[in-house]
Amino acid sequence: MSLTLAFDVYGTLIDTHGVVVKLKSLVGDKAVSFSQSWRDKQLEYSFRRGLMGDYQHFGVCTRDALEYTCRVYQIDLSDQDKDSLLACYRSLPVFADVVSSINALKAEGHALYAFSNGHPEAVSGLLGHAGIEQLFIDIISVDELETFKPAPAVYQLFLERTQSDPEETWLISSNPFDVIGAVNVGMKAAWVQRSPEAVFDPWGVEPDLVVSELTDLSGRLPGPR
Repeated sequence: MSLTLAFDVYGTLIDTHGVVVKLKSLVGDKAVSFSQSWRDKQLEYSFRRGLMGDYQHFGVCTRDALEYTCRVYQIDLSDQDKDSLLACYRSLPVFADVVSSINALKAEGHALYAFSNGHPEAVSGLLGHAGIEQLFIDIISVDELETFKPAPAVYQLFLERTQSDPEETWLISSNPFDVIGAVNVGMKAAWVQRSPEAVFDPWGVEPDLVVSELTDLSGRLPGPR
């Protein structure tokens, strides 16, 4: 029996700051900080909607977060420019380590799934654009439950859909809140610390494994039994 690997998508496989190139043409030297603020607010809006029980899919959170960020930076983008940025979000690039690491883990016999806060169609489009969708058995999205990670029900959905044992199921994510959410329901978790400046939340919950790149996972996860 192989391990079941749940790969977070946004920020783990897909570089959410891939939009910076387009932002530079619109907001100049504010592009990097604008992108980070947009991403932070996108996540905050998903958390708030999950807590409120007022679900709108991740694309709506992304759009609303863009509107908010424009107001914070006092940048009056046209509707056409906003649409262009949102279109970029639908074709974000994968990180450089993704393709080789996914292929290596698949060759080791693990069962690979994409597991995301994103809407299934959006995730499918991103993975298809990157040419890696076929490497995953399935895409499991929170949209099915109309809430967001790190709600416990989302991780339980993953376990039920994959019929996997929590002890043999690993979440792979660069998002500390996601790692903590998975560990909270008994899953194993690897934190991808893509930047040495990234800080893990001091909640008394630790990832089972910390790597700086996805390629570091190969050979470090327990082998198939």
